[in-house]
Amino acid sequence: MSKIEGFRVRNYRVIRDITLGKLWNTQTAKPLTPMTAVIGKNGVGKSTIFDTFGFLADCLKNGVEEACYAHGRGGFEKILSQGQQGSIEFEIYYKEDGNARPITYELAIDIDSSRRPYVKKERLRQRRKGQGKGQPFSFLILNEGRGIAWKGEQEGKQDDFDVSDLIDKIQRGEAEKENKETEVVELDDKRKLGIATLGSLKQHPRISMFRRFIEGWYLSYFTPDAARSLPLAGPQKHLNTHGDNLGNVVQFMEREHPKKFQSILEKIANKIPGVNKISTSPSPDGRLLLCFNDKGFQDPFYSQQMSDGTLKVFAYLLMLEDPSPPPFLCIEEPENGLYHKLLETLAREFREHTTGQKGGSQIFVTTHQPYFVDALEPEEVWILEKGEDGFAKIKRASKDSLINNLVSEGLPLGGLWYSDYLDAR
Repeated sequence: MSKIEGFRVRNYRVIRDITLGKLWNTQTAKPLTPMTAVIGKNGVGKSTIFDTFGFLADCLKNGVEEACYAHGRGGFEKILSQGQQGSIEFEIYYKEDGNARPITYELAIDIDSSRRPYVKKERLRQRRKGQGKGQPFSFLILNEGRGIAWKGEQEGKQDDFDVSDLIDKIQRGEAEKENKETEVVELDDKRKLGIATLGSLKQHPRISMFRRFIEGWYLSYFTPDAARSLPLAGPQKHLNTHGDNLGNVVQFMEREHPKKFQSILEKIANKIPGVNKISTSPSPDGRLLLCFNDKGFQDPFYSQQMSDGTLKVFAYLLMLEDPSPPPFLCIEEPENGLYHKLLETLAREFREHTTGQKGGSQIFVTTHQPYFVDALEPEEVWILEKGEDGFAKIKRASKDSLINNLVSEGLPLGGLWYSDYLDAR
C-alpha cells in the first residue's frame, strides 16, 4: 500500500508553515498513521488542509494556473498566505510499499513578471540502497522548467551540485560516469508540472509511479443531492468526487462482482439504522435504481427518497468496498448529516479498511465531531489551532502525555476534546 509518511505546506492561505508526520530530514518524527484525523474549531484551517491535497491533484491534472482558480480559490494572490512573499511550497514524503525506500517530492509555485503562476521548482529524491543517513539523491530536478532527469533506476546526484553546470557538461559530453543515463529536460510550458510530462514516459519509472500515486487520490466532495440524480445508464468502476454516479457504480458492482455485491448490500444494511435490506431494481431505460427496505414498510424507498445521512453512509461504505481502492482517500467532515451514533461505527470502518486488508487506502479526515474522534487513538489525531499571529499551527494528540494516560485509563478521546483537554478554551 502506498502511504504518505509526512506532508509539509508553506504559504498556503492560513498555513504559513506546518508539517504533519515524518520528512527525510526529520527521521526521529513518527510517520502519519494509515488513518489520520485533523480536528479543531471553526476557522482554524481544517478546510485549508483538505484543499492542499485537492490543489496538488489539480496542479497535476490541469496545471498550476488552472489549479489556482479551481474550486473558487481565486488565483495565486488569494491563496498565498497573507503578508507573505515568495513561493507556495509543498513537500510529500511517501513510500510506494512497506519495503520501498521513501521518495520525497518538493514543489514550489510562484508568479512570473506577468503576475501569472508558474512552477518555480520541482524535485524528486530518494536515498540510495543501503543508505541510512545523509541527504537523499535527486533523480529529478527542475528549476523554472529546465533541469535534469535520471532514467530508469539510476540514483542521480546528491543535492549539492550546480544544475546549470551539470547540464552544460552533459551537453558537451563531459559528464561523469554516474551521469551517463541522464536527460536534459526543458519544458515548453512552465505552468505544467514536470511529473505530468515525464511521468508518462516509460524510461522514467519512478516519476511515473509517483504521478500514478497522485492521480489515484480520491478527494470526496460528496453531496447527497448529486447522489440522488439519475445518471445515464452504464456501469462505472469508481465513485466520482461528487457521488453523482452512485447508480453507475452500483451497476458495475452488480455486473462484475454479483455475489460480493449482495454481501456488501447486506453488510451495509446492517449498519444503517432502520434499514433491513438494500437491493437494486432496473428502470425501463436500463438504469439501476437503489431500493431501501425500511423496517415497518412493505414497499421499498428509492435513493431519491432517502435521507442525506443514509445516502452518505451508503456511499462511504460502498467506496470502502471498491475492489481496487484509491491509495489515498481524503474526506472533509464526514459527520455532516449523520446520526451521532453512526460516527463511531464509520470511524471504525475507516480504520478497518486502512489496516485490515492488503492494499487498503490511507484515509485522511478533517472533523469537528467528538463522537467520531471517540473511536480514534491519540496517534491518529492532529489538533489544529490558530496562533497569535493568525496562522495555523498543529500538534499530534499523542505528544501530550496527559492525553495518552487518560486514554489508556479508558476515557474516550472525543470526550476529552469536548472537555477542552485537547485544544485551548
